[in-house]
Parts: sequence; C-alpha cells; structure tokens
Amino acid sequence: MRIGELAAAVGVTTRTVRHYHHLGLLPEPARRANGYRHYALRHAVALARIRRLTELGLGLTEVRDVLADDAGKDLAEVLTELDEDLARQEGAIRERRRRLRALLDAGEPSAEGPVSPELAAVLHALPADGSPMAAKDREMLVLVDTGAAAEDRERMSAVLRGFLDDPDTVARTREAYALLDALADADPDDPRVERTARALAACVPDGLLTEDQPDWDNAVLRALYADFAPAQAEAVRRMLEIVLGVER
Repeated sequence: MRIGELAAAVGVTTRTVRHYHHLGLLPEPARRANGYRHYALRHAVALARIRRLTELGLGLTEVRDVLADDAGKDLAEVLTELDEDLARQEGAIRERRRRLRALLDAGEPSAEGPVSPELAAVLHALPADGSPMAAKDREMLVLVDTGAAAEDRERMSAVLRGFLDDPDTVARTREAYALLDALADADPDDPRVERTARALAACVPDGLLTEDQPDWDNAVLRALYADFAPAQAEAVRRMLEIVLGVER
C-alpha cells in the first residue's frame, strides 16, 4: 500500500501518518526502488490501534507507553487512569452545566457577568444609579467572587445578601457611593475623606472583613488605590482601618 491508501483504509490523513512516523509511534516501512514507502498489513493494524487508543482519549505519550509493551504501562493501567480522568471531567462538566442553568434561570445576566448565582443576587440588590464608585465596587466584588475559594465566596455572598435586605442599608450604601464620587477632584487631606470613610465603614457588614484575612496592602489593593483619585483611595484606606480596628 502507498501512504494515501493506508490512510484511507484506517480513516486518517496522510499528514497524521507522517506525524506518527515523526513521533516514532508508527514504524517507517521499507521503500521501493522508486523511493516510495510501501506499507504492509502490519502497518495498517498498528495505525488502526493508534487511532482506537487516541479516540479513547489517550494522549500520544500514553499511546507510546501502550505500544512499547514492557517498556511502559500496560494497557489496563492506562485505561484505568483514563477512566478516572474522564470521571473527573464528567463531574466538572455537570457542575458547569448546573451553574449555567442557575444563571439562565435567574433571568437577564448582569452587565458584569457571568458571575455565580449567589453574587448575581447581591449585584441585583446593590444600588448603582450611574455612580462610578458603584461600578468599581461591583467590579471588585466580581474579582473577589472569581478568585476566592468556594467557601469564602459563599460566605461573602450570604453576608452581603442578608445585609442588603435592609432598605436602610441600601440607602446608606447609595449615600456612601455619592460621597466617594464627590471626592474625585479632592485632596487626600480634605475633611470629607474622614466622613466618607466612616460612611463606607457603616456599609460593611459585620464579619465580612477580619483582621486575620490576608495582607490588605497586597497587589490587588495597590491596583485598586491606583485606580482611584487620591482622596478616594485615602477614604478606602481609612475605611479599612476603621473596619479592622486599626485606628490612627
């Protein structure tokens, strides 16, 4: 057989055959006097086996192990590992579909989405009113929701949802955003900074921020401060001091 005939018989491309030669998975056949490869039945059988193994999900390195007989893992061991890996993938896919279904059932996704269903409920309750600071706050919540461990994410969302169920809390939050917005052109020593910081602190639910949490002067906070006007950044720093009990 010529290479095209071999590929057609097994249902692969000639490029695939050449790639398997290059990797050493399929032995090179003898060449005729005219230089063309001449494939025998054993090459077709070997190529068919490679195809079956790859269709099961084995990587080419694992296929090499199987084909190497005693030089690598035996087929049963490789297939067991593959089955376990597929089971993990299956579980991950089920979880992703569960989250997607929850997002779809919740109605129109938020502008910051996709987010977890728990955070979607928080964002729905959080006032926005076109406030630039409200938009930044929502972005930070999405960032934390994305990077936090599942238990921390669920705790944060539960605390915030309970806090925002109170209309007075929503009103205080709206006022705090307005105070922050008003500091856009202010100096860091503006007397409004302290008032704004205390208004922000009053909007932080008990237990949401604790002293034993990771370094609050970390890269994310530095990036947050850099994204604020100086007086706004100072108000946020001061709010953290108040909430965490680090009074000046």
